[in-house]
Order: sequence, then C-alpha cells, then structure tokens
Amino acid sequence: MSSTVIPFGPQHPVLPEPLHIKLVMEDENIVEAIPAIGYVHRGLEKLTETKEFTQNTYVVERVCGICSVMHAMAYCQGIEELMNIEISDRAKFLRVIWAELHRMHSHFLWLGLVADAFGFESLFMQTWRDREKVMDIMEETAGSRVVISCNTIGGTRRDLTKEQMAKIVSTVDEIKHDLEQLEAVFLNNYTVKHRLVGVGVLTKADAIEYSTVGPMARASGIATDLRTTGYSAYGQLDFEPITHNDGDCYARTYVRLKEVYQSIDLIKQAIAKIPEGEHVVPFKGFPPKGDVISRVEQPRGEVLYYLRGNGTKNLDRLRLRTPTFANIPSLLKMLPGSQLADVPMLILTIDPCISCTER
Repeated sequence: MSSTVIPFGPQHPVLPEPLHIKLVMEDENIVEAIPAIGYVHRGLEKLTETKEFTQNTYVVERVCGICSVMHAMAYCQGIEELMNIEISDRAKFLRVIWAELHRMHSHFLWLGLVADAFGFESLFMQTWRDREKVMDIMEETAGSRVVISCNTIGGTRRDLTKEQMAKIVSTVDEIKHDLEQLEAVFLNNYTVKHRLVGVGVLTKADAIEYSTVGPMARASGIATDLRTTGYSAYGQLDFEPITHNDGDCYARTYVRLKEVYQSIDLIKQAIAKIPEGEHVVPFKGFPPKGDVISRVEQPRGEVLYYLRGNGTKNLDRLRLRTPTFANIPSLLKMLPGSQLADVPMLILTIDPCISCTER
C-alpha cells in the first residue's frame, strides 16, 4: 500500500502554538510521525548569561506565561540553595498559593481548548469563564493576570492580607461549585466519551520507558508528582497524586479535571495553615557559586533547572528541561496506529507548551 505524507501544523485551529508534525499515512491510518520544532526559539537561555542573576527571575518567567510562577519558583529555589538562603515559612506558603492558582488557570485553559476541539463551544466559554475568575484573583493580589512576578530570591515580592485570603477562599469555593456543574459533560457525555475513550492509549510500561511526566504519566497509572517531595510548603499539606489507569485521552482529561479540585483544596489548606512573619528576607554575601539542580511540578509535569554560578553577578550557565519536551516522545509513540481524525485531540491531550519547549 502506498503512503502519503500529510503536514500537521504549524498553523492549525486546535494548536495554540506552532507545532509541526509530518504524518505518514496509509489511507486514514498513521504509520509514522516525524516532529519538526524550533519555530519560537528566542534564545532565552543565552540571555540569562548576559543578565545579573537577580534579573533572571524576570527572564525565566517569560519562558512561558501560563506556568511563569513555577519557572520563577524553580529558579529562585536553585539560587537560594547555592547561596544558603533560608526563606520564611510564610513565603513558602505564599508560593504554594500562587503556584496552585496558576495550575488552576492552566488546567482551565486546557479544558476549554479540549471542549472547543470536540465542538462544545458553550462548554468552552463556561470553562474559560471560571478561568477568568482565577486570573482576576491574580490581578488583585499581584497586579497582573498572567506573568505576575511574585517570586523573588529570598521569598516573595508581595504579601497577602487576611481580606485577600478570605476573598481567594470564597472565589475558589465558587469555582468549585461551577466545575461540579461542568464535570458531568467532560466525564459522562456520550459524544465526549466517544472522542476520548480508547484513543491514544499510552500504557504504564510505555510511559515509564519514554520518561513521561506530569498528568500524562499519572493518567497511565504512575503516581509521580514532585510536590510529594515536599518542596516549598507542600510537605505541610495533605494530598495524594491524582491517577487513572487507562492511559487514553479520557484518562488524561479526568486527571487534569480532578487536579483542579486538588488545587482548590491545597489553596484552602495553605491559607488555613499560613504562619505570620516576613514574606521576604534580604540576602547578603557572595553571588552564587557552584552547580545545582532545582525541580518543580508544573501543570504539565516536572520542570528541571540546572544552574552554574561562578561567584560573579552573572551565571555561567542556565539550562532547563520542560515537561512538554519530556512528553513529545510519548506523543510520537501514540500517534502511529491512530486515525487522522484523532490527531488534533491526541496532540491536545499532552497539553503541549511549545514556547516552554523551544524558548
């Protein structure tokens, strides 16, 4: 049987960012997938070598806006380890609150894109309505809606008042009520299940072999979540990784939807347990020297920062590995054997962040 090569992307209605995959087809069946990346390379790693280490917090936040808080958290944790800076307990809880708000708005964005992909425009609008409530919280507490620049070396740039924390609790409770009304459509609707169940299966063994991370790994039955290592204030909060054993598009949808509930619970726990104290500590001494690896659980999975300081105000090297980069091999494993009509949904369910990957 003769094969046909069909280019998918970099422009496509379901792709929020440019990803190009050459699909080798036999009739409607995919037999091979060949990726082509590099459309949004901005040279940010090289840029960090020309900026002072205190300025790089702003640079890494621009790697990706949707998970900017986690990029800054990973970077700041690495610098703080190199400089032996111990941040306050209050700052640790504040970082968790803003990180989980970012996880919520990232997952809501993804749920809306998935709803749009299978043609449920009303569901898309209702999902993004709740995302707007999360972004309004970030605007009220940090002054911006996406790149909020609240993390800094030594703690956080801003604090939260009791009134702001009470407002956050009431808003996330309202969002939880809204999500309970939408959950049945995402998880029980016949049309949605027809598009998702059994599509793009990634077995647990394959997920391990391809080093899958984040919700993709958890949807294949692997209970991996860096938050369980206890960084920041997560060690003082109660939670278990959300998992599913089927490893298909439906399982990945289930995990991300349930993680919104988990983020709401973590935010409420953090606000209930947050201690009094300073939100930032001034630091003195020599600039960072040595090597360190800092890891954080982003909405899409583990992000890894490698930092090398030489004792001057500039770093020798900053290198990062993002979760989408780790998950693309799994996507290339799932595409062969699938139908052409399933490709948009398959790509969306890895929640690709190409800006993170290429930076």
